[in-house]
Amino acid sequence: MKNWLRKHPQVRTIRVAAADLNGQARGKRIPSRFADKVVEDGTRFPMSVLNLDIWGEDIDDSPLVFESGDADGILRPTERGFLPMPWLDAPSALLPIWMFHEDGRPYGGDPRHALRAVLDRYKEHGLTPVCAVELEFFLIDDSGRKLQVPLSPRSGKRRKAAETLSIRALDQFDEFFTDLYDACEEMDIPADTAISEAGLGQFEINLMHCDDALRAADDAWLFKMLVKGLARRHGFAASFMAKPYEDYPGSGLHTHFSVLDKTGENVFDNGGPEGTALMRHAVAGCMNAMAGSALVFAPHANSFDRMVPGAHAPTGISWAYENRTSSIRIPSGSHKARRIEHRVSGGDVNPYLMLAAVLGAAMNGIEDGTEPPAPITGNAYTAGLPQIPGDWKSAIDAFEASPEVARIFAPEMIRNFILTKRQELHYMQELTPQEQVEIYLDTV
Repeated sequence: MKNWLRKHPQVRTIRVAAADLNGQARGKRIPSRFADKVVEDGTRFPMSVLNLDIWGEDIDDSPLVFESGDADGILRPTERGFLPMPWLDAPSALLPIWMFHEDGRPYGGDPRHALRAVLDRYKEHGLTPVCAVELEFFLIDDSGRKLQVPLSPRSGKRRKAAETLSIRALDQFDEFFTDLYDACEEMDIPADTAISEAGLGQFEINLMHCDDALRAADDAWLFKMLVKGLARRHGFAASFMAKPYEDYPGSGLHTHFSVLDKTGENVFDNGGPEGTALMRHAVAGCMNAMAGSALVFAPHANSFDRMVPGAHAPTGISWAYENRTSSIRIPSGSHKARRIEHRVSGGDVNPYLMLAAVLGAAMNGIEDGTEPPAPITGNAYTAGLPQIPGDWKSAIDAFEASPEVARIFAPEMIRNFILTKRQELHYMQELTPQEQVEIYLDTV
């Protein structure tokens, strides 16, 4: 890690940052000449900092604050090391960190450790998940009170229409996307295909599959930070909020995953389109935990505006082959790439918690040998399915009561997340929809 800074002497400052429960980067700015100390000894800040609400405020009744004396955790660099920050004017570097107790134990309230704990379960079975994510986001002109698509840098016009898979829409913002791909190259984020989506100024970029789920979550977290920062350099906003426009679909964060055994073979592949029994067990686990973990997939007030029938977001609990109305889809294609696509999450999720919830649920099903119901066909919205919680309070209550969630997340994580969301629910009820949008636009 030290060598990276020596190879980049133009970098004068670094940011050390960890993801809080909402996926917000929390940390410090440090002159680069003091970076060696952070690499060797880590840094400190209160454990409560990873458990702030969406405004960055303490949780009122959290035992992490006054009850514990607001004790420090120790934050150490992740294996990612230093990364450039191409969205800033001054040459700067980001050092991702995660939190530990004084005695070296992982802190159970750190989202990255929540995912690591799930991956430890896979290791115990000699299994390795391979993950890829698809991130949808909006480019937005937020200079006025009403959100709208930015002016095209090429034509100077504002096209107020859906542009699904439109090359023209991509070309309108070619300079931004060129800079974005260059920045992903600098940060070693495996950005692949870009497409325009069905919303106003909405786009999707896929990140390549990775056999290290921690790295996949890092990539998604860093990508969201990069897109939002780089858009501001281009004179507009980028947002991963679930649904900024009432009349257009919202943004999802779909996850594809398969599982490898010790020999590197895909345990979901049976040589045909059906997939293996182990794949079905993983599907069943995901379905059984879906209602309880909905709070992870839809963590904010705005999240539930996306999850309505007919809006390209699942509302029922189901699985299907090659069917995008279902919450779990088995894509077609080569049997060697047989995988599960989990389609519930909005773009506003914390990637670490989301992958922990998806992979943890799949492991529940694998460990239990659970069988799912028959796959559906046709339109899932009209199939009379068991429903994913449709409002924030119901999702919070379901998360707290779920035995499936209790197998995935540490008790401390469950407690902290519930306290956070109940506080946000309380204060969001005091705000107008416009005020809520203003909060979520830049944060999530």
